[in-house]
Amino acid sequence: MFTQINHKHQKHIDLRSDTVTLPTDEMLDAMRLADVGDDVYGDDPTVNRLEKESALVMGKEAALFVPSGTFANQVAILTHTFRGDEILVPESNHIVQHEVGSAAVISSVQLRTLPDLYGVVDPGYIRLRIREKDIHYPRTGLLALENAHSSGTVVSLENLDIMTEPAYKAGIPVHLDGARIFNAAHVLGVEASQIARCADSVMFCLSKGLCCPVGSILAGRASFIERARKMRKLMGGGMRQAGYLAAAGLVALHKMVKRLSEDHENARYLAQLLDSVREIEVHHEQLKINMVFFSVYQQNFSPSKLVDYLLSHGVKINPPMDGSFRLVTHNGIQRENIQYVHAIFKEFFF
Repeated sequence: MFTQINHKHQKHIDLRSDTVTLPTDEMLDAMRLADVGDDVYGDDPTVNRLEKESALVMGKEAALFVPSGTFANQVAILTHTFRGDEILVPESNHIVQHEVGSAAVISSVQLRTLPDLYGVVDPGYIRLRIREKDIHYPRTGLLALENAHSSGTVVSLENLDIMTEPAYKAGIPVHLDGARIFNAAHVLGVEASQIARCADSVMFCLSKGLCCPVGSILAGRASFIERARKMRKLMGGGMRQAGYLAAAGLVALHKMVKRLSEDHENARYLAQLLDSVREIEVHHEQLKINMVFFSVYQQNFSPSKLVDYLLSHGVKINPPMDGSFRLVTHNGIQRENIQYVHAIFKEFFF
């Protein structure tokens, strides 16, 4: 019998992602008691407060509450660019890998990918790929970066500055996918605003490690957010009594940001235990935030059998991507759960 997770609604140890987090009791109480209005009219006081506080946290003039992280990235692209533009983006970033080609569908722009190592690009590649003015060329409309990176790594402030310099020199705006920007801030030992300052616009997710049921934030200059608000409506993201959701976001900013280091510590603990399993090789170079990546080296190994075996013992993980598994720690994962997961891995490979 596996160790029961503390949250009364969770029946599995779910390591698939930090998107599986459930709202805390304090969040649920705040949602139930939220003061709400119609946000499309701009009169939902809880949404307005969340947007104001989010802008302050990011060091930006204004912010916009949107349904999801992909939505935030795509409304940013739609607001920054014109049809036919080209976006420069590291080839491993979320916008390229996990957003269903939506930039082409929604904004009618093309992605020009950059060779990268965990989101870090040689600035020389960026300079070479910025289009000159020529009747045959698309306009380079945006540089899009990511931090923390979905590989489990964090881009340094120095690298962010180096990568954005060619874009700013050419008058090209920069957008930062900061879905886990608070995780990155913990690792770098800085405020999130110090990471966000590298970009004209920045998004972060409330529904990942911060435990909100729904929602992300897009922040930037006031004029940019004013345009983005209209683009949000165009994309079908104009929500009405959204304050019930925004109330959870306020609790996240006040309480949940501060505990993310616990998830990082649990990831390192999980990695330490998995290191003792002979068939597993943990990718320690990617062990920066709340993610543990590993490969399995065993003759005739079947990834699906491992996934199914863990599930039959109450543990959920995703199949591998490009040969690597990813386990993600979050608010629903405690030390005793990690110990149990380790025991099941050892049992499978015994």
